[in-house]
Amino acid sequence: MTKRLAPAAIVALKEALCAVYWYKADLRSFLQQCLSNPIVLARLNWDSYKRQIVSDLVDLLVTNQESHLGDLTRLCSEVCGISSFEHLLQLEGGVQKSERAKAAVSQLRTLLTPHQEAQKQADEIVERQKRASEKLRANVAVRQKLEDIKSRYMALVVSQNVQARGYELERIMYDLFELFDLDPKASFRNTGEQIDGAFSLDGTDYLFEAKWQQQLVNTSELDAFAGKVRRKLENTLGAFLSINGFSQDGVTLHSASGAVMLLMDGADLMAILEERIDFISLLLRKKRHAAQTGNIYLQFHQMASA
Repeated sequence: MTKRLAPAAIVALKEALCAVYWYKADLRSFLQQCLSNPIVLARLNWDSYKRQIVSDLVDLLVTNQESHLGDLTRLCSEVCGISSFEHLLQLEGGVQKSERAKAAVSQLRTLLTPHQEAQKQADEIVERQKRASEKLRANVAVRQKLEDIKSRYMALVVSQNVQARGYELERIMYDLFELFDLDPKASFRNTGEQIDGAFSLDGTDYLFEAKWQQQLVNTSELDAFAGKVRRKLENTLGAFLSINGFSQDGVTLHSASGAVMLLMDGADLMAILEERIDFISLLLRKKRHAAQTGNIYLQFHQMASA
């Protein structure tokens, strides 16, 4: 489950709690097993109607999901885990009550499963980033190499030789890919197409292009790179680095269905060189965000503030 429960899931949770336990005493007993803080239950008016009690409880938990995340997660998990509704069959109209409860729990599961999968993926990326950061801190030689790459890059920032700057940026990125064990390939030409480089990550091959120009990379430049990527094997993506960023219309157009590239800018690169995030974690965060939202240009400052 994500840290923010979707509105539809909130409604489904309320409905499931109302349907699964017909009597308030049974509901209260179930909630006492799910919630770690008894004060939460004590704040409810148990003389009220069951639906109002459930609504007040869930609203209380979701108002501050950060504080009640553990209880909210366990409550959702326990409700979704209910598979027997025999206790409802003993009541008058038990078959209908049981079917209603079963449908309500099923609806909650349907709404929560994508959130749980998304959170699992997010947790895996965060854990991978943590391990990568610890690995980087523990490897003095790697940090020294990263510092050397950073020094070379900073020298380029003040360089007036635009053409030489572009070639050196390609070499810097090759060294960066090599540092993170990404099996890089240097700049090559294939049937008349110039490719700045390539690397592999988690079974996916990436074509790489870098541009350092005063103006934003525009739609036609992104079109050209997308064409190069699409002419490769299906399991190929593009990674486009533009130090000064991209035009919004180009980003919007290529964020539509069938996107084949991820975008990076100079701020992303500096975050890597300053050890605020490793390159692999940055790329995986961008890839996951693009898969979920279609947006191929998630910037580092947006990750940091998420």
